[in-house]
Amino acid sequence: MKQLFVGALLFMQTVAFAQTTWKNDKAHSKLTFTVTHLMVSDVDGLFKNFDVTIQASKPDFSDAVFSLTAEVASINTDVEMRDNDLKSANFFDVAKFPLITFKSTAIQPVGKNHYQLTGNLTMHGITKPVKMDLVYRGTIVNPMSKKDDAGFKLTGTINRADFNIGTKYPSAMISDEVIIKADGEFGKIN
Repeated sequence: MKQLFVGALLFMQTVAFAQTTWKNDKAHSKLTFTVTHLMVSDVDGLFKNFDVTIQASKPDFSDAVFSLTAEVASINTDVEMRDNDLKSANFFDVAKFPLITFKSTAIQPVGKNHYQLTGNLTMHGITKPVKMDLVYRGTIVNPMSKKDDAGFKLTGTINRADFNIGTKYPSAMISDEVIIKADGEFGKIN
């Protein structure tokens, strides 16, 4: 009888988590980047408008597929002149390439609640495969909404030259390496 009960619980848990969709809570999510200026100081920025969707069927998210869309025009480094330059053809060329997208293609466990996330990143009209570190921070019942929320932290480094961004600026002026960091709280929508 005990085995039947345990089997029924496992089945219900599997059915309850069969292909769920999660969306980022915009008030509790952030997409940031850091570059080094003149090889001596870091400049941070963020994208204010972005959406992330997660599709998963396992409660540990070990089969999750992440999809991101960010509006390049929402870039913010706290310096309006620099932001306008970043939106121009000197860098992102927002008029031609208004979106940054990412779609994961694989998720590989590398430790407890720690994954390597591989996917295709598209910026400035160029798509390249990238690998990022992903930490699953857990799932809780949100005391306000009474619904499930999950937390993730993503970090990684990309090369701006791979995407032809700011090609007239040498790495001694603006680092080719761009550090990406994203923190997100995701609400289950089904």
